[in-house]
Amino acid sequence: MSAISFKNINRLAIPAIIAGIAEPLISLTDIAIIGNVDKNPIEALAAAGIVGSFLSAIIWIVAQTKTAISSIVSQHLGANRLHAVKTLIPQAIYFNLLFSIVIYATTAFFAEAIFSAYNAEGLILSYSEEYYQIRALGYPLTLVTFAIFGVFRGLQNTLWAMKCSITGALVNVVLDFLLVYGVEDYIPAMHLQGAAYASLAAQTTMLVMALWFFFKKTPFHLKLSFNINPQLKGLLLMAANLFVRTAALNFAIYLANAYATGYGKNYIAAQSILMNIWLFFSFFIDGYANAGNAIGGRLLGARDYNSLWELSKKISKYSVFIAFILMGICALFYNEIGLIFNKEESVLVLFSSVFWLVLLMQPVNAIAFMFDGIFKGLGEAKYLRNLLLAATFLGFTPALLIADHFGMKLYAIWIAFFVWMLIRSSALVIQFRRKYLKKEI
Repeated sequence: MSAISFKNINRLAIPAIIAGIAEPLISLTDIAIIGNVDKNPIEALAAAGIVGSFLSAIIWIVAQTKTAISSIVSQHLGANRLHAVKTLIPQAIYFNLLFSIVIYATTAFFAEAIFSAYNAEGLILSYSEEYYQIRALGYPLTLVTFAIFGVFRGLQNTLWAMKCSITGALVNVVLDFLLVYGVEDYIPAMHLQGAAYASLAAQTTMLVMALWFFFKKTPFHLKLSFNINPQLKGLLLMAANLFVRTAALNFAIYLANAYATGYGKNYIAAQSILMNIWLFFSFFIDGYANAGNAIGGRLLGARDYNSLWELSKKISKYSVFIAFILMGICALFYNEIGLIFNKEESVLVLFSSVFWLVLLMQPVNAIAFMFDGIFKGLGEAKYLRNLLLAATFLGFTPALLIADHFGMKLYAIWIAFFVWMLIRSSALVIQFRRKYLKKEI
């Protein structure tokens, strides 16, 4: 079967979509449930949104080893040289574990200072710190799981990660209801803390399942060799470039949340809903990017550049199609969507006034995410790093500052994101055509 057939692409993309939306679905569930509590719902929603954004920022940065692992494994699979990376996998996984413990220790200690930098104060700051101290315990669980998922994707299998992610999401949803609201005479209502413990339980479930698939279904093991694999340097260098890239990405998200918090509690509550929906869409479309990552790395390993170009065209069409479907569904239920997350009229008015702009971006996002995935599979981490730095500091930041100067508030934030995505998508398409379209074997 052709590596770029519709069936083969969707064999990877559809499970990757389901697996990919599990993580933002956990955050969306937290926000929907927390935003509807009786006690201080706006402050609780704002805190969950701020902490969720920070957690995503940290996880995206340090989980780039997943992408690096996937790229290296898929390239070695295409070249029929998997034996060369057998000692690399446990070294990369243990690196993720140690790194995540360091991240937890440093950020948990400075939690109050971190969320003060988001302009949080008073009850929102108190809630944010309380919620984060529990959620941060999940760093080692999530980062080891992600590293294992990178192995699965490199082996051209996204089904195992999907099964882990679905189970984790279900555990989270059930425990969210039980722990946040409580069960009379049995479980006390735990408010924000309940949502945090539900997330921890979901992350633990996913790790246990991922380890089972890793040992039972892959040719790899966790026996650590102290002879450093020659590929480890390349993997860490690729991951380091992706760290910087993702740090730039998350600087944009941090800046957006900091400005929204500065506008007032209703603005950051609305921004929390908008951002989490945007992230949900991005993970949804990212399923095809993951397929591009896995297949692209394999085709590069086999030096099949013609198929690589065909792959980019096909996945672009599928990604944009998915984006239009998401836009249509949200347009149909435009006013109802906000009510899922919050019932406060002041928040819903702000949400509805800007949501159309988030929807309008989706086809542009689809192209950017798709080529981003292919470039990761090709090991083009340095170019991705430079592009994100340029898009963030020469596109997003000036656009936000200018629009904010004219008092556009939430519009300023989302116009800046639109500019950001336009730069990313157009630059990736141009670079791919220039470098790979006419490349000879």
